[in-house]
Amino acid sequence: MFCLYVIYCLTFSLSFGFYLPGLAPVNYCKKNEVENVKKNCKSEVPLFVNRLNSEQLVMPYEYHHFDFCVTDETSSPVENLGQVIFGERIRPSPYKISFLENKECEVACMPKKYIPGDETSELKLLFLKKGMSLNYQHHWIMDNMPVTWCNKYPLSDESYCSIGFPMGCYIHGVPRLDEMCMLLIGRTYAKPQTYYLFNHVDLLITYHSGENEEWGDSFHENGGRIISIKVTPRSIKHTDFDKPKCGADQEPMSFSKDKLASEINVLYTYSVMFEKNNTIKWSSRWDYILEMSPHTNIQWFSILNSLMIVFFLSGMVAMIILRTLHKDIARYNQIDIGEDVQEEFGWKLVHGDVFRPPRKGMLLSVLLGSGVQVFCMAIITLIFACFGFLSPANRGSLMTCALTLYMFSSIAAGYVSARVYKSFGGEKWKTIILLTASLCPGIVFLVFLCLNFLLWAKESSAAVPFFTLLALIMLWSCISLPLTFIGAGFGFRKRTIEHPVRTNQIPRQIPEQSFYTQLIPGLVMGGVLPFGCIFIQLYFILNSIWSNQTYYMFGFLFLVFLILIITCSETTILLCYFHLCAEDYNWWWRSFLTSGFTAIYLFAYCIHFYNLHLSTADAASAFLYFGYTFNAVVWDFLHVSVLLEKYIVLLK
Repeated sequence: MFCLYVIYCLTFSLSFGFYLPGLAPVNYCKKNEVENVKKNCKSEVPLFVNRLNSEQLVMPYEYHHFDFCVTDETSSPVENLGQVIFGERIRPSPYKISFLENKECEVACMPKKYIPGDETSELKLLFLKKGMSLNYQHHWIMDNMPVTWCNKYPLSDESYCSIGFPMGCYIHGVPRLDEMCMLLIGRTYAKPQTYYLFNHVDLLITYHSGENEEWGDSFHENGGRIISIKVTPRSIKHTDFDKPKCGADQEPMSFSKDKLASEINVLYTYSVMFEKNNTIKWSSRWDYILEMSPHTNIQWFSILNSLMIVFFLSGMVAMIILRTLHKDIARYNQIDIGEDVQEEFGWKLVHGDVFRPPRKGMLLSVLLGSGVQVFCMAIITLIFACFGFLSPANRGSLMTCALTLYMFSSIAAGYVSARVYKSFGGEKWKTIILLTASLCPGIVFLVFLCLNFLLWAKESSAAVPFFTLLALIMLWSCISLPLTFIGAGFGFRKRTIEHPVRTNQIPRQIPEQSFYTQLIPGLVMGGVLPFGCIFIQLYFILNSIWSNQTYYMFGFLFLVFLILIITCSETTILLCYFHLCAEDYNWWWRSFLTSGFTAIYLFAYCIHFYNLHLSTADAASAFLYFGYTFNAVVWDFLHVSVLLEKYIVLLK
């Protein structure tokens, strides 16, 4: 019953996960207009808060960990599986907003008191200071839209917008590091070794009122749909808590670096202003967020660069296959086995040993099946994303879709593992099925579990709850494992793969290899070209994951993914051909590892990214970063190495 409940919850979340952007608008009206409008129209505009994170520390925390204004969390939105795994914790906020009701300096909650000698108060204030020094960012949500913050670059007149805004800032005493903080609080009040808390926000809500013609003029004047929410954080030291003032000339709320000496009261306030804009339609409201980092020219440069590599490899492969291999394989199939054929050189000398089963054939079959599983998941997920089903407006849908497809792709993993293992002459069918279902997912899950223990210890919002972990285990046991058995059953029932040439009974001796045809140099050379096709796209992906930027260039990603598949296939074919020409017929593991070595370059690039963007992180953050990176490298190794199967098909 528990398995059925888990499957039902997953399906229920997916039913709300896949929708095209622009099909679910929410209409808002003034309070006095709600009764006059018969259609669905809301007056209250709920503002939700999400977990806070930092680009300097890979450790997100929930909103209430920083002693901000909180409210009853029992009415929190239900999070899907992807949101829970990604660490999103969306909670209702104490900020009360009504449509078309401007507010000036409203109080969010009672003042927060920090008393000297009170251990609880001092710990809360210390954690607040730590968040400001590490530049932790708020992430608010209104009408399913992220609240954005627009500001100017330091020492420049250009402006930029970002998702989220800082909770405060810290003056280090170094001009290069303090320029942004000085712009936000004003140079007049800037003092070195001082923390400034942004306890006031100015919310600018832009709405469109011309999309409901059938509602009449009343709706156009007093109703609309929200198209953007922008915030301006400010630091204000309130002295009058009954009638606070939020003018631009107010002294900022600051904390010294020293230990708390006197009682401090912090009041959180907010202002709201509505602005009409009928030039931007509701269906296009995500455009300005997705265009915050316009890198289209770089993307096209990456595509063209990758296409040049593909054309070069395609020409070489076509020359080898069409002019050499095809003719010779056809001739060998027509020669009677009793004839004495005089071979001249190269790969023709080892045609009788080329399909000899490799060592550790069971492990190779397991890895190949797991790679097919990841490959199916990746390609179908990208197709869904390109069609717009995985909109950034629906948080967690990407991870939920990927996990679901991974579970159901187990049938392909079982089929391929059994098919290849049977061609090797293997008979331990129970062992191959259990290894296919548990080896690679088990390694990744164990790493994920260790990281989760660390997140639990740090009380981070990214820690996955125990029942979610239990649900993942039940999904594996109720869906993945049975489907692997079903796929393996189909694979074992199929006829054994018939190789195009016969295998000699006595293995041929392999001559001494040159430096370039040995295993390690071959792998190093084989991973360069595929990595060269994806490294630019990889930068944007890492930036979106660790720097909290929205990634929605799935069209480019799908094209690069196809180029990666072609490049890995052609690189594997070329290097296998060169090794066979050197009379080395042990190509099975070489072909699997050649494309998979791209994952090593990926890991090296992730190390470079860490040194470039996260070098100031602590040991726990470094452990988390490289733990998640290891899991990503494992999946990348599997899905690019799966191209061995394509090579087998090509030789047939």
